Amino acid sequence: MKKRIYVGAGASAVIAIVALAALTSGAIARSSATPLPASSCSTIQNGSGQYLIASDLPLQGSGRTQTSQMTRAIKFVLASHGWKAGKYSLAYQSCDDSTAQAGKWDSGKCSANANAYAQNSSVVGVIGTFNSGCAEIIIPVLNRAPNGPVAMVSPANTYVGLTHGGPGTAAGEPGKYYPTGKRNYARVVAADDYQGAADAILAKSLGVKKVFILNDKEAYGLGVATNFKNAAKRLGLSIAGFTAWDGKASSYEALATKIKASGATGVFLGGLICENGGKLIKDIKANAPGVKIMSPDGFTPVSAVVQEAGSASEGMTVSVAGLPNSALKGAGKTFVKAFTKADKRPPDPYSVYAAQAAEAMVAAIRQSNGSRADVAKQLFKINIASILGKIAFNPNGDVTSNPVTIYKVKSGKSTTLRVIVPPKSLVKVA
Repeated sequence: MKKRIYVGAGASAVIAIVALAALTSGAIARSSATPLPASSCSTIQNGSGQYLIASDLPLQGSGRTQTSQMTRAIKFVLASHGWKAGKYSLAYQSCDDSTAQAGKWDSGKCSANANAYAQNSSVVGVIGTFNSGCAEIIIPVLNRAPNGPVAMVSPANTYVGLTHGGPGTAAGEPGKYYPTGKRNYARVVAADDYQGAADAILAKSLGVKKVFILNDKEAYGLGVATNFKNAAKRLGLSIAGFTAWDGKASSYEALATKIKASGATGVFLGGLICENGGKLIKDIKANAPGVKIMSPDGFTPVSAVVQEAGSASEGMTVSVAGLPNSALKGAGKTFVKAFTKADKRPPDPYSVYAAQAAEAMVAAIRQSNGSRADVAKQLFKINIASILGKIAFNPNGDVTSNPVTIYKVKSGKSTTLRVIVPPKSLVKVA
């Protein structure tokens, strides 16, 4: 016999039934989204939308020009969909995970933002983060959010341990980021095992036989430095040194002298430009002349490198997981043209990836039943033709297409040197 629940008559009964159904499915039952705190987030865009997407990026510091454009790219994509994902109406807020004092992402802000997203039932998806260290904080909070987990798509995280284990990852990764046992995080860029392998291939092609490897001690920096080291050794390169640089040091002359004395013909900077990277490049160039300087995507945008390091950056390379704008076709080419017109300048590579992350999130919401948990589930089922071509994720949350572009500073500007798709055999040992 079926039990009947009597909660009142007429309209009250209808409301109760709708509410019960919403609770059962985890779907949102409200007229409009509840805004996230103004202390970290912008004014809500399309406030009448029911399903809130938040972006989580560092909007202060040397990289703010890059990340600010990323937020505009996300908004551009959502607006192009008419603020709709199928039958669901969307709202958007840009949230800042940095502080002016730090000039970069801040662990306290990442934690506070994560809890705000988890506790606001309007939030069904987060686009971010930019920094892998911040992602390590946010992912597990969203993973155990009420009626979750909450879907998260990063346009920029490359640290391997966020999605899968292997060389350069820490004990317990990636499982410790998913306490519920369910995956809710994916990224539209290649992980650092691909980037490290690509940079090792680059080093060998540049004639570097002995390389000195530096890292900034953060999860991303140490990880990509380790990935580069493993791949370089497999390719027969000699490792002249592997050490960290202090992002607060006033001088790196002693470190540069050590690099020169090692006989290294190349140096790899595993870390972030905001960790005093400009001064590091200047001192290496001045005290170890002739050494080829190579860096990963932590040294983006390239314009910031030129600004921070000046003429010392000339000739150095910066790798970025993904394709250059010039290689995009179809929807990608259309996006670049339309966004360039709207933003009055071409999109930075990571703005293109922010747009792609937004497209992936829209697709997941469109396929879902409207609940947080199902949006996260559908994220791993999308298979769409989009800005970067075919976009799909494996069960770990890694994108299935993994090109790496090498940019070179030439005459004070970023130029595309080559695109490298490293063989899986090399990626496996990286």
